[in-house]
Amino acid sequence: MKSLIIIPTLLALVISAQAGDWGKAPVDKIPVVEECLDLGAVIHTGYQTHYLYKGYLFGQDAVTSGVHYRFEGLGLPVTASMQYTNVAAGAILTNATNDDLSLALRADLPSFAGFDASLSYVYHFYPEDTTTRLYPSSQGELGLHLSRDLQVAVLKFDLFYNNSLPNAWNGMIPGGANNDSGVWYWELGLEREFDVLGHGLVLGGGVAYADNYWGRGPNFRNGGRSSGWNHYYLEASLPVELNCRTTLTPYIGFVGAPDSWLMDGMPNWLGLSGQSDIFHGGVNLSVSF
Repeated sequence: MKSLIIIPTLLALVISAQAGDWGKAPVDKIPVVEECLDLGAVIHTGYQTHYLYKGYLFGQDAVTSGVHYRFEGLGLPVTASMQYTNVAAGAILTNATNDDLSLALRADLPSFAGFDASLSYVYHFYPEDTTTRLYPSSQGELGLHLSRDLQVAVLKFDLFYNNSLPNAWNGMIPGGANNDSGVWYWELGLEREFDVLGHGLVLGGGVAYADNYWGRGPNFRNGGRSSGWNHYYLEASLPVELNCRTTLTPYIGFVGAPDSWLMDGMPNWLGLSGQSDIFHGGVNLSVSF
């Protein structure tokens, strides 16, 4: 985007210089205003038909808003984010995790072996979780993110370590005796962009695995598997650039889990039926400045 601004500016300077050499009348100097200068900030808001977190369906009709700012003057580029999601209707669990306020930091690492890499830390708060306490009232999660352009598609890998959840839960209260903390979760996927009527149609899909991420919470004695293949997913999005700052992105997706996969047996904590074959969609509006 910046190159599109710089090139016409350089051409204008060259023409102006040539005009002086040719002895033509000087042209009034008009300051160039870079209306689309990227200062590193993005605000966004959006609607989701289903609120899915790591494949798990917590409710429907969710609204999300957030702000992100990228700091370039540091040793490594760092992005600070704040995001809030509220389940407006169809919450699966009453008075529990129906909203999520998250604060995040993400640092881009030097590329290696053709891979782009970054580290993240996200801290979640649940303001509406007043009774059930599915999770601790807040929790932190470390993430490692890798991507590589394979020409035919972009390979993506995300690894998460949550140090706030008790390992496998084991039906014990977090922080209790013999209750080792720390759980793992990862996703592996492919993404490719296609040109459709001048817009980039982004298609993606992948698979997720949970290692002790889901288990029996202290209030749920009905079981629930803790480790194994979590779910697979397919997504399609169509970012539409309304102007140089504003992008509208509608999307659709699918979450599935074959028999014996974790999401096929969830949310068994409450004796509810397993969740799988979920079609979902939404729209996101982002503005950069």
